[in-house]
Amino acid sequence: MNTEPDPKILERVARHAALADPARLRIVDLLTLGDFAPKELQAELGMPSNLLAHHLRTLEDAGMLTRHRSEADRRRSYIRLAPGGLEGLTPGAEHAARRVVFVCTRNSARSQLAVALWHQFSAIPSASAGTHPAENIAPGAVDVARRHGLDLAGLSPRSLDQVAAEGDFIVTVCDNAHEELGSPGSIHWSVPDPVRVNTAEAFEYAYTDLSRRVSDLAPRLRAA
Repeated sequence: MNTEPDPKILERVARHAALADPARLRIVDLLTLGDFAPKELQAELGMPSNLLAHHLRTLEDAGMLTRHRSEADRRRSYIRLAPGGLEGLTPGAEHAARRVVFVCTRNSARSQLAVALWHQFSAIPSASAGTHPAENIAPGAVDVARRHGLDLAGLSPRSLDQVAAEGDFIVTVCDNAHEELGSPGSIHWSVPDPVRVNTAEAFEYAYTDLSRRVSDLAPRLRAA
């Protein structure tokens, strides 16, 4: 077991610690809008100069902000967010992927919707498959996709054996498929089966859940 601390993890810890104060979090919120002189921050926060200096020093030590002199009045300085100052605040490691394959049991709803959504968020190739594919895509999946401007027409369920290839990043979107495959080394999303309930609300819930998960995952995958 590797017990050596990862420098990137330590950097993330320092940034989270720096933000674990309401005043410092407010300062960073303001700096996402633009640059501020210390006196402007004082006025905005209603804070004594010595306390503001403490908070700015803490954020600076964490690599989250920088200072530069005014080109107009050289006695004046401005505080700005450091380049990359907010990096690492979102949890999760980055992964390389040649292709993303979404898997459920029947490949008739959740996995098909996930692929259609993936195309909106990432240029990394994707595919869908089922451990026991159905004959057709569920009508409810086609309907919810159409309501949200996605097209599932012309697609048909396929077996994972037909689709899978070496180097695929597997995402199971079905508990049955995940447990049948025995955790193949990628990730699992426990999305309730809308076909089982077969209502518009169930398909809408599945779409919303998958949309959130896909948009969260896409920035954390890079093309292999």
